[in-house]
Amino acid sequence: MKVNLKKQGLWAALAAATLVLSGCSTAATTETPASSGNTDSGDSATTATGSSANPRHVCAIGGADAFFAVLKNGADLAGEAVTQAGSEYTWISLPNYDNIGPDMVKLIEQAVAQECTSLAVPVWDAAAEGPALAAATDAGVKVFMYNSGLPTLEDGSIVAYGYYGTDEYLAGVRAGEYFASQGYKNVRCVNTQPGAINWQQRCGGLVDGATGKGIQADQIILPPESFGDAAAITAAVQAELAKDPSIDGFATGSAADADAVDAALKAAGITAATGGWDVSENIINRIKSGETLFAVDQQGWYQGWLAVSQAWMYDQYAILPANPVILTGPSLITKDNADAVLTGVAEGYR
Repeated sequence: MKVNLKKQGLWAALAAATLVLSGCSTAATTETPASSGNTDSGDSATTATGSSANPRHVCAIGGADAFFAVLKNGADLAGEAVTQAGSEYTWISLPNYDNIGPDMVKLIEQAVAQECTSLAVPVWDAAAEGPALAAATDAGVKVFMYNSGLPTLEDGSIVAYGYYGTDEYLAGVRAGEYFASQGYKNVRCVNTQPGAINWQQRCGGLVDGATGKGIQADQIILPPESFGDAAAITAAVQAELAKDPSIDGFATGSAADADAVDAALKAAGITAATGGWDVSENIINRIKSGETLFAVDQQGWYQGWLAVSQAWMYDQYAILPANPVILTGPSLITKDNADAVLTGVAEGYR
């Protein structure tokens, strides 16, 4: 849903954020993309800064699910400030997650063709997106990474000015450890996006966190087209339980998958614990009632707002925070703090 805010609140939020970010920015003439071993993109204070005669065009590529609907709320709010300041903002949506690599390449090329001067983009498939983003950088587009791809920024394989999102591996470790701390002995991570960087980190971290605490853990790997497919996920969960009835916990990587696993367990009359990534009113209410153990919160709204606002502030005024990585998570939502976030979830902020 679209979040409606009074203009006064919008500008107050933008002004506060601009003051914070400008207060910790480094010199515009020394800025290079935040990666090691890569060549400078050629930006200087002159080329990075727009003007009323040369307005900037901030573009953001996003996904196609309930999580990204909330993330887009944050991106669009920042985009309103961008357009009110005389620049241009465009949201470019991925149609689905069935063929992420090639589809993301097409959207990155579309952003270049639309003369986007800066681009906020998740990196899910580094092998596919890396060359396309390098070509965008060569074309003068300033690339900002969000939501997924932190390892590629850290190892320098993809050039970007920053990353705004969670540390997905750490999130997975915490999730696995939390299952163990609550007495569960045998958990599975339902992976409906195998190969995607963030999902590999989530499930890989969960397995490491759980086994590090002495319990069993593994992944259930499904094809990408099963994302949010209740029938496919239900069948996979029930098949896994038939093989190993001792499984007592399931983790999911999205709100849609969480609903599917919950339905599968109820249909089978099984009381295994559930937990996983992202939040929704359904998930928070299940946490409050004790049906779901936890949710991993990565603050998607905040990711979208940061990505668009920071891309524009650098594109327009060469403003960057001193640290290229701004983490929006992970944090765990449990029964102890579920009420505190429910209003934000209901209103499209969480």
